[in-house]
Amino acid sequence: MIARQIHPVRQHARILAASLVGTAVEFYDFYIYATAAALVIGPLFFPAQSPAARTLLAFMTFGLAFVARPVGAVAFGHFGDRVGRKSTLVASLLLMGASTFAIAFLPTYAMAGPLAPALLCLLRFGQGFGLGGEWGGASLLAVENAPPGWQARFGAAPQLGAPVGFLFANGLFLILSLTLPPAAFAAWGWRVPFLASALLVGVGLWVRLKIGETAVFRAAIAHVPPPRVPIGQLLRYHAGAVVAGTAGVVACFAIFYLSTTFALSFATSHLGYTMQGFLAVQLVANFALAVGIVLAGYWADQTSPARVLAIGAALTMVVGLVFGSGLASGSVPLVLATLAGALLVMGLAYGPLGAWLPTLYPTGVRYTGISIAFNCGGILGGACAPFVASWLALAGGVAYVGLFLTLAGAVTLTGVLLAPKQRM
Repeated sequence: MIARQIHPVRQHARILAASLVGTAVEFYDFYIYATAAALVIGPLFFPAQSPAARTLLAFMTFGLAFVARPVGAVAFGHFGDRVGRKSTLVASLLLMGASTFAIAFLPTYAMAGPLAPALLCLLRFGQGFGLGGEWGGASLLAVENAPPGWQARFGAAPQLGAPVGFLFANGLFLILSLTLPPAAFAAWGWRVPFLASALLVGVGLWVRLKIGETAVFRAAIAHVPPPRVPIGQLLRYHAGAVVAGTAGVVACFAIFYLSTTFALSFATSHLGYTMQGFLAVQLVANFALAVGIVLAGYWADQTSPARVLAIGAALTMVVGLVFGSGLASGSVPLVLATLAGALLVMGLAYGPLGAWLPTLYPTGVRYTGISIAFNCGGILGGACAPFVASWLALAGGVAYVGLFLTLAGAVTLTGVLLAPKQRM
């Protein structure tokens, strides 16, 4: 009798679920804070400042977690390359989830004075530190377990956590804003999404505790002991790959946070849109991101992750030329088309990363390498995006906001073209 062949996705369903759910928690956690920063963090934690200053300070606390992410990348990368992918992923998820959950119980400035923003910054740092080891481990969990010819599709699984996390976060905020009066939302409603994060973290831990170590990592340590200090070996022998990898990540972060955090803040404060209406527009546009990621995974397996990423970077530069004008058009269909188009392009720039970044580093420093590159790229493309875009919009008009995307696309394209050509 001929044995029935099991489809690779069905065979590795638990591994793919474990890699996706962690990234879903990551984007859920970050987006609920991004939404809160755009809507309530400034008035609640920085009430003594002017409205413009409150917005900038709120976005600075948002950016603080990005600064913490490379620190977490070094710490979790060290253990991920020496101890293993699985246990490191469990630890990063616990820290990330605990920090997010604790934000729900923070006192406001009216309750605790300057202690309130100080505690907020501390928990944001904890969020970022935990996230520093999350994406790299989730990607390696998928890619290092992928059958031949499926690396890009498996590597796209963690990326699909982005639209899933965004869907839950955006949908929950939309429901709360529709069911609660503004005073109740500002008083306590914004805390509900942070409390609800415990459910997603619990699911993530349950799935991850049931998986084993990756085959590639087991084979590597069976032949060569892991490096004593992975970060030292990485910077000594693979510094160019770190720079190229960092550049390769910038575009996807820039598109995401301009299309979500900045767009929501600016549209509700300067363009006259209601919070509920614009959240609904973003919720619909989010599906284009999922389509782009799936398309990128299949396309990259047929060609190469580098080629698809380069095309995504080039299209990011084009999107930048029309993004600001489309956002400020005053037409809801045109705004929806602008955001959906931008997020579709983001999928092409984000989907191949899980398969592309691991090819830049050998197994012994791979967790550290891709984590540092991903999170440093996040600082340039993500932490700076809402802050710089707000400044550009106030200084020169909304049409100038897209220039940041054009620059980000150029940086990513340069990183792909100059990246060292290696294989898994």
